[in-house]
Amino acid sequence: MRLTTKGRYAVTAMLDLAINYQEGPITLSDISKRQGISLSYLEQLFSKLRKRGLVDSARGPGGGYRLSRSAYEINVADVITAVDENIDVTRCGGEGNCLGDGNCLTHELWCELSKQIYDFLNGITLGKLVENSNVQEVAMRLKARAEGQQAASTEAAVND
Repeated sequence: MRLTTKGRYAVTAMLDLAINYQEGPITLSDISKRQGISLSYLEQLFSKLRKRGLVDSARGPGGGYRLSRSAYEINVADVITAVDENIDVTRCGGEGNCLGDGNCLTHELWCELSKQIYDFLNGITLGKLVENSNVQEVAMRLKARAEGQQAASTEAAVND
């Protein structure tokens, strides 16, 4: 299994929502600034996350996205699979046709590893990640950096 940028960014963005939930709906622009993820890429991801029922959206002034349920009810595996990522390390996609007409010698090994990875990710919720002190530290640093960049941008615009 190779977790692609799509899966990593989806988990990062959802964790950002979980961390900042008290601010109400969060704009994709804010997530983009804090996490360094392209706004257009976030729009694609959130379309899928919304269709899978993991986020709700609010339109208009003060609008944005929020988790559709408690961060403790959303696990990392749900987020990854919502954006069409596959948690499977087999060559055959679990079909059992590794050699064309049957399993390869290591098919069961890779199937078991895929199951272990899925179970691990399924056992971690966004809520548990938010509790992690390292996650909290990084979140504060990224938020301060984004606010500093916003202040510098505003000051430059005023001075022009």
